[in-house]
Amino acid sequence: MSYVDGFIVAVPKDKIEAYKALAQRAGEIWREYGALSYVEAIGDDVPYGELTSFPRAVQATEDEVVVFSWITYESRESRDAILARVMADPRLKDEMENMPFDGKRMIYGGFKVAIEL
Repeated sequence: MSYVDGFIVAVPKDKIEAYKALAQRAGEIWREYGALSYVEAIGDDVPYGELTSFPRAVQATEDEVVVFSWITYESRESRDAILARVMADPRLKDEMENMPFDGKRMIYGGFKVAIEL
């Protein structure tokens, strides 16, 4: 069964181009190591809810946009191996140390696919 890593971040609007450049490089590396897909989606219709919402979850401010992203893998085992290789890859070292968003507010997790159509 497939496996998915998902994450949500709040990116300052004035840093969205830097974020997209980072995501492009990271996605290419993830795919090089075996990820099936790598998707970065920039919020377009993401209202700030009264109780819960994507913006509330990452404490987004008016000058930030929510980015919802996911990476798919063949399995949890392949994800673990790919993630280890990506995190050790020196091509992302500088970007990981100087991310164009506040990593402390990032929400992420790994998910077993239950239904795939």
